[in-house]
Amino acid sequence: MSDQDILVLFKNGQREKAFQKLYYLYPRIETLILSKGGNKDDASDVFQEALIILNRNLQTSHFKLTSSFYTYLYSVSRFVWSDIQKSYSKQQLQELNAQEVEIFQNVIEEKKYQLAEHAFLDIGKRCQQLLQLFYHKAMSFKDIANEMQFKSSKVAKNQKYKCLKKAKDIYQTKLKQVQS
Repeated sequence: MSDQDILVLFKNGQREKAFQKLYYLYPRIETLILSKGGNKDDASDVFQEALIILNRNLQTSHFKLTSSFYTYLYSVSRFVWSDIQKSYSKQQLQELNAQEVEIFQNVIEEKKYQLAEHAFLDIGKRCQQLLQLFYHKAMSFKDIANEMQFKSSKVAKNQKYKCLKKAKDIYQTKLKQVQS
């Protein structure tokens, strides 16, 4: 199946079929990771991460695949593995072409997204509920106060602030751990 056929599957919402076709590329990515000192589990993890990044990029309207899926996944996998090994130097980054820099930035954004997701999960059920009511259901503080049995809308607003602060603190702590 050609890259265009796989792209059509993605555009038609047949992601599962498209990913099944992309899994034929896994042995080549595994060879890359093994040649760079990784093991089969590392290769599997890196390939999954590359597929996640590809999927996210395909969902954006401005993304255009300018190479083959193999070339794209190979490049993303190479960056993910390098990120895992923390072997980037500033000089290496300056030598990368524009597409590779974009791929690297996508990997970093994915990591930040994962950290934010973990921070949200770590703030506790009550804070999660409050933030979901406010941001996803667009409820007023008065309605949130009634729903969550707060004494007033002012208390709900104050709790939202505290929950956001808690999530931000957790995110910052996790970000520092990753960077060190």
